[in-house]
Amino acid sequence: MMTNIYTYCLFDHEDNFQGVYSSLKSAYRDALVISNRGYADIMMQTPHGWTEPSLKELRNTLKGVVDIAIVFKGDRAGAKVIKTKLKE
Repeated sequence: MMTNIYTYCLFDHEDNFQGVYSSLKSAYRDALVISNRGYADIMMQTPHGWTEPSLKELRNTLKGVVDIAIVFKGDRAGAKVIKTKLKE
């Protein structure tokens, strides 16, 4: 029996690797911190379009899918969270 282990990779707006997380909540928090530069509100891009960021929306978007990227965009910075699955 195999256990599914998901990881969340975080990149900044220049695609510099920032970290890997096993907790979606921590990846979401750090994505907001990285994106929070300037004066504009942060927006989150999902396959359904742009929306205001929320952990609930992010969790629902990522549920049941793998190898998907969610983009966070602020005024002068941004971040990207990629959900992947550990393979044995």
